[in-house]
Amino acid sequence: MTDPHSGARARRFVLPVVLSGVFVQLVSVTVMQVAVLDVQRDLGAGPGESQLVLAGYTLTYACSLILSARLGDRFGYRRMFVIGMAVFTGAAIGSAAAPEAWLLVAGRLVQGVGSGIMAPQILSIIQSALPASRRPAALSAYGATMAAASLAGPLLGGVLIELDPLGLGWRAAMLLTVPVGLVALLLSPSLPSVRTGRTGGRIDSVGAALSLVGTALLVLPLTVGRDAGWPMWTWASLAAAVAVLVGFAVSQRRAADPLVHPAALTDPSTRWGLGVVLVFNAGVPSFTLLLSMHLQGAQGWSPMQTALTITPYAVGALGGSGVADVLGRRFGAWTLVASAVAMGIVSIAVAATIHDPATRWVLWLVLGLGGVAFGMFTASAFTQIIARVRAEAAVSVSGLLPTAQQLGGTLGVTLAGVAYAAPAMSSGDAMWNAMTYEAVVFTLAAVFALRLVARRETADHRQPTANAA
Repeated sequence: MTDPHSGARARRFVLPVVLSGVFVQLVSVTVMQVAVLDVQRDLGAGPGESQLVLAGYTLTYACSLILSARLGDRFGYRRMFVIGMAVFTGAAIGSAAAPEAWLLVAGRLVQGVGSGIMAPQILSIIQSALPASRRPAALSAYGATMAAASLAGPLLGGVLIELDPLGLGWRAAMLLTVPVGLVALLLSPSLPSVRTGRTGGRIDSVGAALSLVGTALLVLPLTVGRDAGWPMWTWASLAAAVAVLVGFAVSQRRAADPLVHPAALTDPSTRWGLGVVLVFNAGVPSFTLLLSMHLQGAQGWSPMQTALTITPYAVGALGGSGVADVLGRRFGAWTLVASAVAMGIVSIAVAATIHDPATRWVLWLVLGLGGVAFGMFTASAFTQIIARVRAEAAVSVSGLLPTAQQLGGTLGVTLAGVAYAAPAMSSGDAMWNAMTYEAVVFTLAAVFALRLVARRETADHRQPTANAA
């Protein structure tokens, strides 16, 4: 029920405030990719601690999404958004001030919790607070913000580290999200107080425990297993994760008030849509991470040089985001198919051009085209999926979509890292191995998107027949 006192002011600020949450979440995922080497030098962080600086945020973020969606349903989306943003911003300040590596890791873990609390509320507020006529444009803006933020992290982080304002180094990159978070908190009272009809009842404590434990058991070995040499505990953790998550699925069928609404996964289109998001994101974060680490590591480039090289990708992503809404309305889920295919082609082209200075302009062109494909997919995927979700399942899907996105990204970084670290004659061959992995993943995402198209066309064909009957 919408608070009548929110009025026009809420409608005016709802998108800027909630999209600021999208921006800071994803900037925090990527900004440390270019800062981790400076963290190692400044704090003396070892390989394990450095990995947790990157992975700790992802771990707690992914674990808290499903439960946080239900908490917003129970206690109000605005309240949970404010709590999440406050935790996130406070942890960012604490992380920037960390005098030792383990304190930075702890700050990143807390920051991930804040992000996980906040993320599902954003989609729920868009779905609940905006009229139906404004939702497609709002979801496109959501996707465009995701595209911009995913690339702004490495770009702005590299610039800040190179300029080193006030001698802060990597700490300046860590503080990048703080002004945005503080402004969002100041404007948050203008958000409408909305929630759905599932305000009563108890939180499914068994489901909550199983989802948290199962996701943690899955994400932890994926994030640290490769660098640790895949010891026995990582395989035991993955096996336990499968068992616990199967138990979670069974518990949701039997719970009186489950965390995930039963209608969330009964529609085949929604299931295929979640699959597309998961598989595509098994390629995207690892693509930019590998590109950044290869340029700085194997080729010895500075963070500034790396950031400038990735700039065409960022510019292309903004352009692709800008046309995604129009293309999505015209071609529907075919937009996702085309974007995934284009990213697969771009991956191979990057491997072919990245080492030759004479083809540097070709690399920039290829990255620009890849950015367009990435922006188109990211800005239209959530719109294509949520547009047909039943109203009672919207909150659950709001938690499942970022969960699929985050799990896909975590899995992709692990698998791409394995491909890059596989035996190779040179760094160029290693890059070919990694980009071949990327091409395969994006091709698989295109196949999933084709299945989504087929499901949509079948449903659209049946609907007139049902109406006539």
